[in-house]
Amino acid sequence: MLLSALMLCAGAAAENYPYRSDYLWVTVPDHADWLYEKGEKARVEVQLYKYGIPRDAVVKYEIGDDMMPSDRKGEVKLKGGRAVIDAGTRTTPGFRDIRLTADVDGKTYAHHVKIGFSVGEIRPSVEEPADFIDFWSRNIEDMRAVPLTYTKEKADEYCTDKVDCYLVKVNLNNRKQAVYAYLFYPKGARKGQCPVVLCPPGAGIKTIKEPLRHKYYAENGCIRMEMEIHGLDPRMPQEAFDDISRAFNGRENGYLFNGLDDRDRYYMKRVYLSLIRCIDLLTSLPEWDGRNVVVQGGSQGGALAIVAAGLDGRVTQCIANHPALADMAAYADGRTGGYPHFNKVEGMLTDMHVSTLAYYDVVNFARHVKADTYMTWGYNDNTCPPTTSYAVWNTLTCPKEALITPINEHWTSEETERGHMQWMLKRLK
Repeated sequence: MLLSALMLCAGAAAENYPYRSDYLWVTVPDHADWLYEKGEKARVEVQLYKYGIPRDAVVKYEIGDDMMPSDRKGEVKLKGGRAVIDAGTRTTPGFRDIRLTADVDGKTYAHHVKIGFSVGEIRPSVEEPADFIDFWSRNIEDMRAVPLTYTKEKADEYCTDKVDCYLVKVNLNNRKQAVYAYLFYPKGARKGQCPVVLCPPGAGIKTIKEPLRHKYYAENGCIRMEMEIHGLDPRMPQEAFDDISRAFNGRENGYLFNGLDDRDRYYMKRVYLSLIRCIDLLTSLPEWDGRNVVVQGGSQGGALAIVAAGLDGRVTQCIANHPALADMAAYADGRTGGYPHFNKVEGMLTDMHVSTLAYYDVVNFARHVKADTYMTWGYNDNTCPPTTSYAVWNTLTCPKEALITPINEHWTSEETERGHMQWMLKRLK
C-alpha cells in the first residue's frame, strides 16, 4: 500500500523498521486500509530486502488473533524477494496478527502485520458498575474537602526566550501525598488570556522526560502542565528513579497491580483523583482564559486524558494516542485485553480483581466523555493493541475525530504530535 511505502522512507527510526538495519520488511495487505469485513478473505504480500535489494528466503509465519496465541502456521518461499500469504479471515469483529520470521545470514529477522475485520463492530468486554459515577463523585468530593495547596518555583533550566517554566508540587490530601509537574507559560502571559493543557505521563516510574518536548504549546499561547503521578521530584537523579522502579515496579509488584483487592485501595485511585486536582490548579490560574481546558497524552497518558475528560465536565477537548488501561480484564473472557496485560501474571484475573478493574477501566470513562475528542492509534501496536483502541473509540459518543496510522507500533511521529496541537488550536472556544 502507498502508506506503507511512504512510511518506509520517512520512518527509519520506527520500531517496526529498525534504525540503520540492513534488512527491511514490507508487508502489503490487499486492502489499502488494512481492513476487511467478517468472512472476507485477506491476502498479504510479504517482501524482504537487504541493502534495498530483494532477498530470497523461506519465511515462516504464524497467524493468531490480536495479542492471542497463534492458531495457524506455515511457510512461504520468497521469489524475487516477494511472496503472498493467504491470511484467512475472522467470523467475529477484531484483528488478526500475521507474525513473520526469516533466517538469513545466520540470524533470525522478525516482523508482523495486523489486519482488522468489521472493526466498527468491536465492543468492549467490561461493563460499567451501577455505582460507577457515585463512586467517583464521592471520592472527588472527599478530595476537595482538603483545600487546594501547592508550591511553585521557577525552573530556569527550562525557560526560553518564549517560555517561562515553573516546577509545582500539588498536594492531594492530608497525608502529604502529592504530584509534581512543570508548568509552561507563554512569556508575558496576561490575565484571562491562556487555554490550559494537562499532559499526564506514560507508564512507568520515571522523571518527567524531556520537559521541553512540547514547548510549542506555550509558544502558541497555552499554559501546559507536564505532570508525573507518583509524587517523586523529577529533579532526582536518574539512578534514583531506576532504583525505585526496580524496587517497586517489578512484574510481581508493579504499581498497576498494587491494591487490586479493593477498589478503595487500588493505587490508581489517587492517580485518577490527581488529574482533577491538577485541573483545579490550572483553572485557578489568573492567566486561564476561563473557557478552554484540554487534556492530552499517549499510552497511559492517553488513558488518563480520557479518564480526566470522563470525570471532569470542565474539559473541553481530549486528545489521546493509543490509550492504555482499556478493556483490561477482557482476557478473562478469552478476548484481547489492554495494557498492562494482566493475563501475563498467573492468577491475576480473579473475580475480585476484575470487579475492581471495572471502576478504573478507560472504557467506562469514555462512556461519559462529552468533550471534543481526537484519538490516534496504529494497528501494529502490541502494547496498546488496536482491538482495545477500537473498543474505546466505538464507545465514545462525544464529537470525535480519528487519525489511524496502520503501520505504527507503540509510537507516534513528531508530525503527529504537532498535529494534535493544530487540531486543538482550531477548536478553541
